[in-house]
Amino acid sequence: MRKVNKVAAVLLLGAMGTATAAQASVRYLAYDADNRITQSLTRGITLEVERGMFGATRVKGLFSTSSRGSARFESDNPSGLGNVLPAENRLGNGYKILPEGDGRALANALCPGSQATWLVTGRVRSGHPLKVQAVGLWQDGQYRHCVELSYRYRGEWASLPTTLGEGPSDR
Repeated sequence: MRKVNKVAAVLLLGAMGTATAAQASVRYLAYDADNRITQSLTRGITLEVERGMFGATRVKGLFSTSSRGSARFESDNPSGLGNVLPAENRLGNGYKILPEGDGRALANALCPGSQATWLVTGRVRSGHPLKVQAVGLWQDGQYRHCVELSYRYRGEWASLPTTLGEGPSDR
């Protein structure tokens, strides 16, 4: 009986893993800068967001909505990252900006002089404003908060367009 239960558990876990991958969906949520600081650094952005089976979200990349440019992210929450954030943002999701493509330029714009840069977001949801905290790691090994970016929701793309800048239609 025990052997049957183990086999059933393994099959169930395998099926859940397959279902989770099959249920994951990618969405492209567009945001406009909501203040002067954000506008001077990024203007409009489109986030590539992967939504899992149980509603959890993960940001995979960022595309400039107003000009050409994109950056890829890696989910990463190193210890010490949250310690430099405002208290209300310490439970956010951390994403390391990868240096490929325009990632290095984005990281340098947000945290000039840092060795690596992370973006920390709260829950990314369609129809809701978004606050993003940029945090850099300096050569002395210390994390420092660089800037808070504030966005208002603009709309959702059905798929990633070949030419950004026009803006998605609101749903």
